[in-house]
Amino acid sequence: MKSTILIIEDNEQNMYMLSYLLEKSNYIIIKAFNGVEGLRLAHENNPQIILIDIQLPDMDGYEICNKLRHNGLPKTTTIIAVTSYAMGGDKEKAIEAGADGYLEKPINPDTFVIQMESIIKGK
Repeated sequence: MKSTILIIEDNEQNMYMLSYLLEKSNYIIIKAFNGVEGLRLAHENNPQIILIDIQLPDMDGYEICNKLRHNGLPKTTTIIAVTSYAMGGDKEKAIEAGADGYLEKPINPDTFVIQMESIIKGK
């Protein structure tokens, strides 16, 4: 059985696409549509992988990464920022906040799972 993935994403279309692609690859998906819910579900479920949008309604993904890394989440958890923020320095800012990797939106449905798994293997 594949790993459990928590997706923290407020856009329903993006959530649907990510969930669909990952479930098709046999991952177990937990969905959170905001940061507070994402933090709660992360601590209740201890997913192996967390995909975080940076631009969320209640707190940004950088803050969520930071809170996850400093509030008892297992060090083995892989956190990946999946975001349309693609300005210079955004990737570095995500890594600095605690993310292990960074994938830009729009995602490519043909390569997304491979890209994500590459980040996990490289951790």
